[in-house]
Amino acid sequence: MRNITVSVPDDIYHRARVRAAERETSVSALVREFLQGLADGGTDFEARCRLQDDVLRSIRRFRAGDRLSREGAHERRR
Repeated sequence: MRNITVSVPDDIYHRARVRAAERETSVSALVREFLQGLADGGTDFEARCRLQDDVLRSIRRFRAGDRLSREGAHERRR
């Protein structure tokens, strides 16, 4: 495992320490998680796009006619 040195402004470091404490971890672990995600090519947007593609591929059959009628959808219980 390699060690790296990163310089950040004091306010960012203090906020990172608070965030790490909230997660019961260290600043080093937060940075490691971030770099791992970056190295894996996984941004949150890309992960959501992959999830959407997986869900769309899993849909076998869709028919709008199987849905409720307009009246049924807006029917209120008395």
